Amino acid sequence: MKAAAVFEKGSIPQYADFPEPEVQENEILVSVKAASIKNLDRARAGGNHYSTENQEHQPTIIGTDGAGYLENGNKVYFFSKKGTVAEKAAANKKMIIPIPEELDFSLAAALPNAVMGSAMALKFKTGIQQGNTVLINGATGITGRIAVQIARLYGAKKIIVTGRNEESLQSLRELGANEVVSLKLEDHDFRQRIKEIHKETPIDIVLDYIWGHSVEMILSAFKGDGSFSHKTKLVNIGGMSGDTIQLSSQILRGTDIQISGSGLGSWTKEESAFLFSEIIPQMFQAAVDGKIKMETQEVDIKNIEAVWNAEIQSGKRLVIRI
Repeated sequence: MKAAAVFEKGSIPQYADFPEPEVQENEILVSVKAASIKNLDRARAGGNHYSTENQEHQPTIIGTDGAGYLENGNKVYFFSKKGTVAEKAAANKKMIIPIPEELDFSLAAALPNAVMGSAMALKFKTGIQQGNTVLINGATGITGRIAVQIARLYGAKKIIVTGRNEESLQSLRELGANEVVSLKLEDHDFRQRIKEIHKETPIDIVLDYIWGHSVEMILSAFKGDGSFSHKTKLVNIGGMSGDTIQLSSQILRGTDIQISGSGLGSWTKEESAFLFSEIIPQMFQAAVDGKIKMETQEVDIKNIEAVWNAEIQSGKRLVIRI
């Protein structure tokens, strides 16, 4: 079969012949029609992700999830540890989700990862409630844009977003954001604006996609003065602006803040099962109903080498069509 595979560690995936996957007892064969390419897939393909750093590299088909047909003709979204950007994939039977007939394969392949990066944090790490105020830090990326929409679906009353791309930042208003705060502001001005918002409508939840200096500023804006403070839950989901921060112990002692993370390895088995049984199916239907919008950039699998390091238009998810 044809596939997009990495034959040497750190090399660009090639469109090449590759053996069809051997299907084990807990797996089922899928004829793949679309698979999205995410930062996770790029990192795993290059051997740079924490889930692969201790593994010896072998020729590998790229991709961790996809969308296609089962042998009975049913449309499904699926996961596979054996690669998904190929004509055939061996899908884990416990990680298969029906796709509504009305939903396009590209959107079905692209949406779940962004849902995982937002809905899991909102539902299980923050316990979002109707009427909450949510700050999304670094919201102009794909997952941040979906987070705005899911926070609204989950009942957020007010949504504040931050980002550097002014055009993308302003476009988030159309998706449900109430206020935008530019990360291009001077540090003092950024902290002051967060302080003002927090005073007007106390922030219950912070979803952070970038970490680094912006989080240091947000935490300093929340810093208490010894009086009672509002409880805020900050959940980190990404680290595009750096892997470490400086955190004053005074902030932790003087502020009612809870800091946690959401990602592979941080969810329980029960939460992961709920993702497949309830959350993703709900979001598929929300997409069909027009309540969630997401843009994709489609490329034929034959062009995988040319597109691998190419810049993808802001706000769009790269989807490989097979």
